[in-house]
Amino acid sequence: MARSSVAARAPNRNRSGGDTATCGATIRYTIVPLSPEDHLFEVTCTVEEPDPDGQRLALAAWTPGSYMLREYARHVRHIEARAGNRAVSLAKLDKHTWRAAPVVGPLSITMQVYGWDLSVRGAHLDTGHGFFNGACVFLRVIGQASRPCTVDIRPPAGAAYRHWRVATAMTSAGAKPHGFGLYKAVDHDELIDHPVEMGTFTLTRFRAAGVPHEIAITGRHQADLPRLARDLQMICEAQIDFFGRPAPMRRYVFLVMAVGDGYGGLEHRASTALLCARDDLPVRDRPEVGAGYRGFLGLVSHEYFHTWNVKRIRPAAFMPFDLGTENYTSLLWAFEGFTSYYDDLMLVRTGLLTREQYLETLAGTLTALRRTPARARQSVAESSFDAWIKYYRQDESAPDAVVSYYGKGSLVALAIDLALREETQGRRSLDDVMRLLWLRHGLAGIGVPEDGIEQAVLDQVDGKARPGAARRLRRLLDEAVHGTAELPLERLLATVGVELHWRPATGPKDRGGHVSVPAAAGRLAGARSARKASMPLRVDIGVRLAAEGEARLVAVLAGSAAARAGLAPGDVVMAIDGLRVNAASFDAQVQRTRPGRPMFVHAFRRDELFEVSVMPEAAAADTCDLGLSAAKDALAARAQGRWLHAGGRRVLS
Repeated sequence: MARSSVAARAPNRNRSGGDTATCGATIRYTIVPLSPEDHLFEVTCTVEEPDPDGQRLALAAWTPGSYMLREYARHVRHIEARAGNRAVSLAKLDKHTWRAAPVVGPLSITMQVYGWDLSVRGAHLDTGHGFFNGACVFLRVIGQASRPCTVDIRPPAGAAYRHWRVATAMTSAGAKPHGFGLYKAVDHDELIDHPVEMGTFTLTRFRAAGVPHEIAITGRHQADLPRLARDLQMICEAQIDFFGRPAPMRRYVFLVMAVGDGYGGLEHRASTALLCARDDLPVRDRPEVGAGYRGFLGLVSHEYFHTWNVKRIRPAAFMPFDLGTENYTSLLWAFEGFTSYYDDLMLVRTGLLTREQYLETLAGTLTALRRTPARARQSVAESSFDAWIKYYRQDESAPDAVVSYYGKGSLVALAIDLALREETQGRRSLDDVMRLLWLRHGLAGIGVPEDGIEQAVLDQVDGKARPGAARRLRRLLDEAVHGTAELPLERLLATVGVELHWRPATGPKDRGGHVSVPAAAGRLAGARSARKASMPLRVDIGVRLAAEGEARLVAVLAGSAAARAGLAPGDVVMAIDGLRVNAASFDAQVQRTRPGRPMFVHAFRRDELFEVSVMPEAAAADTCDLGLSAAKDALAARAQGRWLHAGGRRVLS
């Protein structure tokens, strides 16, 4: 099938943060940290031309990028309406919708919002800083959501806050750079897509492909800002060049909250909100870079890639968003999974990860999927559709019920990428799919239909592909996206000179990793045999424990030895074979036995002590190692170079 193309580049509707403003009176907002000590924002929405039948207003129930109803209206402490000096009655219609009585002239609705959600999704305010995601603080004026908006961001009262500044990608309407004051958005959709940080953050800047970027870090830290800026510049410039210049935004802001322990990100059209452990940031005068910083760079790369994939290349089901209820799509495996694939791939392509480090990370993803029994029960398309009730609301049954469209989605992306390269002799890849989606949907402003991703993959096949390529790719897509069969990655990785090996874990902390590159052909097989011979036989009973403290079972896998014995999530194991155990000693005590030999477990369920006999089983080969093949296969070596094509830039150690 011939590749599709767009004859002319459509105007980039999002370059300035949204479409051309529609006619009509501006919706005016004011937000002020009313009481940092009590964590209260005060937000006022003024409607110049309210509905003569009574203006309805609604607060979002969720925020784009985080697919779970979060019911932001539950944080509204107080709400009232006024027209001039006169109070206006306000009736609540449902959990997040109000209707004001009919009035003539400007209508103002003021509410107090409790902000104590230290995450990238909500609002947080204390005496140290303030942060808000627009979806949870700005009312939508029903019937007027397409009108232009202004927001007056004000500082808290008092001398203690005189050094506070503002960081946001929102366009100034009079506010000085990083100052409090007036900002603007072309409509409500853009208004809630520019999170705001306020406080005494540190700030550094760089330019990528000519676009100014800023990094604002809140919280105590010792980050090496010049190095951080250099590394992020490499990531951003590589991704802009990947999709093609010009970049789809005129300015970009990274809003980073550095805390003792945390991890998360949420993408926006010209910014991203990030939560990280302060120890994951690079430190001055310490050239070594550990896994924490590599993980942070991967998070940055992931959220920045979303600038294209999900913010502008969007499912048709999200155009427009309905922020009052669930928006269903079966495509999150591509929008989150493909992004999860490219986040680390971009790091190795820029030289910020070595190939060995990349394979170690990839092996960890393969291991995580193999240890998820749900992979045999739920497809990634089903997981995408059920994100609202399953992925974001996981409980103790999740390992048996939920497959990650992030993790498995990234491996589906890998399988598609390698299969395309193989079928087209290296002329086409997933890179071409992403650029086609950008032309066909992102630049054109057309939502991706439910079969649009798969069609873009099949459109890469032309008359020069291997005979039967389209049929094989269609079967791969059916099985990988809509089925539950194991992905054929062992064979596909071999086409780029990477060997895959499964083995039992060596212990609870073993997540798989990279096998060293052998010096000669056959050395890898010998290393495998030696490792296997030296490894003690491990047993498994099919439970997941709390990380520390008492030996509390957080999950018991269906059909496992523990489940057959009658153990259940929430049980606290006190002793095994008469010896007391906790989370730290549990595995060592289990390993004292052998497959087929019963062990006696004493446990509490609620406040009742009971005893069961558990018959351990041999541990499964569920841990992945990847290695660069020693075979002298020039074709595989060239294919690997085209796949990873790490440049000659510096590599983090």
